[in-house]
Amino acid sequence: MKKTAVLTALTLLALNFASAQDAEVAEIELKPHATNPLGYDKTDLSVKAGQKVKLTLNNTGSVAPQPHNFLLIKPGKDQAVGAQANAMMTDPQAMAKSYIPDTAKDDIIAHTKLVMPNGTETIEFTAPAEGGDYPYMCTFPGHWLLMKGVMHVTK
Repeated sequence: MKKTAVLTALTLLALNFASAQDAEVAEIELKPHATNPLGYDKTDLSVKAGQKVKLTLNNTGSVAPQPHNFLLIKPGKDQAVGAQANAMMTDPQAMAKSYIPDTAKDDIIAHTKLVMPNGTETIEFTAPAEGGDYPYMCTFPGHWLLMKGVMHVTK
């Protein structure tokens, strides 16, 4: 009887520990690269599928301060989203829309607003349930070609 109680207690403890690990939030800080103003300081991020993510875009420390944002994109959609963001250069409301194209909303998983130099923004989202490589980028005009990276989502 005692043996069963001990095994049950150990099983429950192990399940609690596993649940606590699954509930762990991935905290990520992303900045412009210190010497390359058209690059992030991190180009590879890793999270678990379905994990809560708390991402802070800290727009400080660049040699050439300028606005930046962060968009996490569905795989294979980065070229289209970037082109649509570039097309916004003729839109008088582009800054107010943070250079996030309305036409690409279905391809964007998470995003910050446009963060001005020396500003920060923190967003919280759930990583995709499907494992894979998810591109991220800044869509301020022309930036997406160089200011990009990959979020690796693992099962």
